Amino acid sequence: MSMLVVALILLAPPLFKPWLMRILLGARIGRNVRIGWFAGIAAHHIAIGDESEIRALTFISCHGDVIIGRYSIVSSFVLAYGAADLIIGDHAYIGPQTLINCDERVQIGDYSALGARCMVYTHGSFFPYTEGYWVRFGPVTIGNHVWCAAGVFIHPGVTIGDHVFVNSRSVITQDVASGDVLEGFPARTLTTIDRLKRTMSPQRRDAAARQILDHFVELGLRRELRLRRVEQCDGQVLFRYRGTRYLIVCIPSTADPPVLADQRADRVIALVTRTEWTLPDGTAIYPLDLISRRTPRSRDPIHQALRIFLMRYYGIQIEYLDLAT
Repeated sequence: MSMLVVALILLAPPLFKPWLMRILLGARIGRNVRIGWFAGIAAHHIAIGDESEIRALTFISCHGDVIIGRYSIVSSFVLAYGAADLIIGDHAYIGPQTLINCDERVQIGDYSALGARCMVYTHGSFFPYTEGYWVRFGPVTIGNHVWCAAGVFIHPGVTIGDHVFVNSRSVITQDVASGDVLEGFPARTLTTIDRLKRTMSPQRRDAAARQILDHFVELGLRRELRLRRVEQCDGQVLFRYRGTRYLIVCIPSTADPPVLADQRADRVIALVTRTEWTLPDGTAIYPLDLISRRTPRSRDPIHQALRIFLMRYYGIQIEYLDLAT
């Protein structure tokens, strides 16, 4: 691969990067993939799944394959390099300023995350081996539903199981069993992930949806969008944005759902925790189903803002159902 091609992709406007990578590199790029300014990938084979994002000023250069799944995010200022493969699953997240050495294969599972400034190494050598110093090489495998918080360092040859949490600034020197919670230098098991989780009854899930909506009103509407007039009552929020009247409402599982034929709203966005709920006709309604984690595809700015809010602040990954409306 010529340096000219790599430079062209790095310098190209984001709108043209997926197209250039398909033409010049033979990459398989999915639907609605976004690659930011001065970001690029150079590899033997490249595949990026639907709705994934490579943010600005990130560079991935591997002599093996680079495969990124669906709905995954590689943040800004990430550097990944080496002679082997980098495999990232679906709904994965790589935090800003993370460094990944891929001289041996690195695999990150579905719904797994490396927080900001994590480091993953597949080799460890600086002092000369011929003078008796040890050298270690080995692939790194991170399972599904793993969260490595900010500043975690992963040594060569480590395998991390599924459903694992590693606390900030920990150093992983050996394999981690599924379900463990670790921290420290070197990292030690503190407890199991199941002991940290709550049992979510329908009532608790309804309460969680109400809490999320209250938080979105304060942070998303009042602070970020600077909306002054927001009416809020009993799990319903009414406001106007860019001339459009919105109603955001919770559809609970333990009470009768509210009537959505509100003549005051042009568009309705519903946070649904009810397992069986039929979408009513009439007003444009965009349900965000917190049970199935699905939502219709749309270009509506409030619908998109709430979907991103769910992912960013509450770890709820919502996939799209159908075509844009």
